[in-house]
Amino acid sequence: MKRRAVLGSAAAAVAAAASASAQDTATAFRSPPKTLRVAFSFAETGFDPPRVGDQASIRVIAHIFEPLLTYDPLASPAQLVPLTAAALPEASADFRHFVVTLQPGILFADDPVFQGRPRELVAADYVYSFKRFFDPTVRTEHLYLLENLKILGLSELRQRAIKDKTPFAYDAPVEGLRVLDRYRFEVRLAQPAPRFNQTLARWMLGAVAREVIEAYAADPMAHPVGTGPFRLAQWRRSAHIALERNPRFREQRFTTVATPEPGSPAAAWAQQLAGARAPLLDRVEIDIIDEAQPRWLAFLGGQHDALVLPAEFGDLAMPGGELAPFLARQGVRAERVLSPSTSHTFINCQDPQVGGNTPERVALRRAIALAYDANEENRLVRRGQSALAQSMVPPGCFGFDPRFVSTTGSAQPARANALLDMHGYADRNRDGWRERPDGQPLLLRISFRQDMRSRAISELWHKRLRAVGLRAEFEFASFGELIRKSLAGQVMMWGFTWTAGEPDGDFFLGLAYGPNGGQSNDARFDLPAFNQVYEAQSQLPDGPERLALMAKATRLMLSYVPYIPHGHSIDTDLFHPNVQGPYRQPFSADWYRWVDVAAPSAG
Repeated sequence: MKRRAVLGSAAAAVAAAASASAQDTATAFRSPPKTLRVAFSFAETGFDPPRVGDQASIRVIAHIFEPLLTYDPLASPAQLVPLTAAALPEASADFRHFVVTLQPGILFADDPVFQGRPRELVAADYVYSFKRFFDPTVRTEHLYLLENLKILGLSELRQRAIKDKTPFAYDAPVEGLRVLDRYRFEVRLAQPAPRFNQTLARWMLGAVAREVIEAYAADPMAHPVGTGPFRLAQWRRSAHIALERNPRFREQRFTTVATPEPGSPAAAWAQQLAGARAPLLDRVEIDIIDEAQPRWLAFLGGQHDALVLPAEFGDLAMPGGELAPFLARQGVRAERVLSPSTSHTFINCQDPQVGGNTPERVALRRAIALAYDANEENRLVRRGQSALAQSMVPPGCFGFDPRFVSTTGSAQPARANALLDMHGYADRNRDGWRERPDGQPLLLRISFRQDMRSRAISELWHKRLRAVGLRAEFEFASFGELIRKSLAGQVMMWGFTWTAGEPDGDFFLGLAYGPNGGQSNDARFDLPAFNQVYEAQSQLPDGPERLALMAKATRLMLSYVPYIPHGHSIDTDLFHPNVQGPYRQPFSADWYRWVDVAAPSAG
């Protein structure tokens, strides 16, 4: 990869970057701004990295804040490359000590907090950003990502603040996370982390400026200030988001480590973008449209330039997997990929009716999984836009075994009934519904989002559970409300999709890791035997030994059923002919950095 020369001093680097950004801004706006218009399928919650987990917020955050590393936009299999780092981190032989060096001259977007002066990104910004996840006052579902690394001293600093009921000591020295100089910091771990670099590419680890967070402490979700190619220009909650080019953005030129196959779209993009400067767009306009039909109609009507194809219109837009002729005649382009994602339903293993690891509770969860028909959901609701999942680990991730077959998928009511009968779930009062083994009523509560697809899926659940005598009631709420309730342990069952943030299956196994309960482990599952296997595989380098442990962890998850895997999405992106460039990188939410649109005619 080509790297630009490092200037002789930080001051010179900052001055040059500021001058270049000002010139680029003047040039860019001599003509009407290039604008990409898109829609998100559900509402955002806000734009402070530690505090959010929904895809809408993530997609915005990924264009404002920058982690140290990213994935090459064209390389397949995925390959890590520096983003704000000068190079990949220096790592010790035992993967316990890492030194990261930043590129000098990277600037934060302007904000009144900076009082009109350029604000350079420095090593202390990443140290502060990492520490925020350990601050007890910052409610986050991502703490486990750093806590599981066992960064020396950070968890103890958090526990001290909790115990003493004092503010988190951001300035206290910590052995495991130290600034070495203006552009370098080090991380020391208590245990090996062979895939530490993948963590550094996570969207939520983009750098924030401490003075910005402190100035907007009352509502940091509404004041994102980062070093990325875009900044927040407008936000009408749950309705509209506008991003605009960040005038302070550095000179970043397109390069790729990939060698695309001649004649492939990737080869055409590599040639077209060679040497291009990011971002190519001046603005991104995002509408929040929950329901599939108005999103589809807005794309057909030219109100949006790109569309993540709703599954409900898969047969119409992509019959037989090919672009429909009526779209092809309009110059519409389609890109279709099997996503490294898994749709699932989790079961709260701390719930008094379905939780616990006693034989009868495990049997109940197994029966629920056997009763449901994921194939039916794929056929009737997702319209074939999903591949049946055999486990939680999705394709494209290390640990995925395409030969593995489990009992998930088609409904098996006979087996479900047999399990329930064997473990004492019987209809004692002859009202048509099974009671618990102790004779108390059994009522399942399943949560769904407030959209037509979720309502259709709820009907399938009702039909399949009724067939085995299990009574259920359904709750419908916004995604944000369900996230809040899930983090508080107040949801019995809920289904949604997890999308991989890295080309590794560790995250999906970590969904059942006990210490992750209340964060990524929505099921709040805690089994010592599983925890031991998960910890062992996480410390091994990739290879047969690790794969064997990952397979064992997968079998334990399927046996105890904290999660019911359903499918892996087949994602189709549709583009009007004015849109060019690589759009979807499977392990990054930074989609718009290298996208271009035909400029509108002036006047």
